[in-house]
Amino acid sequence: MPDSASGGFPSRRTALRAGLAAALAGAVLPAAGCGPNPPGGTMTVAGGEPGGFYLEFATLLAGSLRRHGVAADASALETGGSLDNMDRLARGEATLAIALADAAVQRGGGMAALGKVYENYVHCVVRTDSGIAAVADLAGNAVAVGDPRSGTSLTAHRLLDAAGITVRAMPLGLNQGLAALRSGSVEALFWSGGVPTAAIAAATKEVSLRLLDLSPLIPAIRAAYGGFYDRVLVQEDSYQGIPAAWTVGVANLLLCREDLGAEVVRATVDLLLQHANELVPASSLGVQFLSPETLINTSGIPLHPAAEAAYRAFHG
Repeated sequence: MPDSASGGFPSRRTALRAGLAAALAGAVLPAAGCGPNPPGGTMTVAGGEPGGFYLEFATLLAGSLRRHGVAADASALETGGSLDNMDRLARGEATLAIALADAAVQRGGGMAALGKVYENYVHCVVRTDSGIAAVADLAGNAVAVGDPRSGTSLTAHRLLDAAGITVRAMPLGLNQGLAALRSGSVEALFWSGGVPTAAIAAATKEVSLRLLDLSPLIPAIRAAYGGFYDRVLVQEDSYQGIPAAWTVGVANLLLCREDLGAEVVRATVDLLLQHANELVPASSLGVQFLSPETLINTSGIPLHPAAEAAYRAFHG
């Protein structure tokens, strides 16, 4: 994850891939899921909203599951986000799901982790002509806080509580929230996603935007809810015309049900380790993705036993 002391990304996307390749150079994993009978059969990956990293990552993962014979067929599901994804997982509508660590721990029960797949960055987006300079200035204003089924909504409410302010919370997801921000019907949009989020990048071409510094809220939110929240930097040039801004980072986890078969889990984890370069969205500027060292840091959600065994075999 980004270094909270120096404020920089550990590397750009190409360096991440090079680093992963170097880490894997000395380790040969046995091929999994490449035989004539894929262990996963038909698999679904619960993703997120169009224009966000969740759905983009889920789509790439589904393609990789098919390509490497882990699943005979695999597809990504368009969803409301973390909470919706975990509901679908619990109901058996999804084989795998992406969720924010804080949301996953709050829900608990019946789930296991396959790994930490990347870091989410909480965006609090305002128009540059709004006069809003800090989170405290949002008090009393209409604010898009995310789809009620999303982890964004959970984290946004926690941050507003930590700030000690009350807003007119509008349950709008990424795309509806951006439309409301452009029209002036909300003063700010909360969104938790990768950097850059495609929908926000597109919006900067229509309206001048900037990000509020959320990092002063980290001590209070960690004290209230636990150590899921880190200080991370959205670098300048991540979005056209938006200056660099400190914000809050939350780990993204790839989850499954506890009863998912061991062979499917092992094959999926081997894919994460061996083919991580296929799972980095093209728009990524260098957010931490699928580091062999950090995949096992699942923030209080236990690894599936077969995933734990796969990582142990990899690390020796």
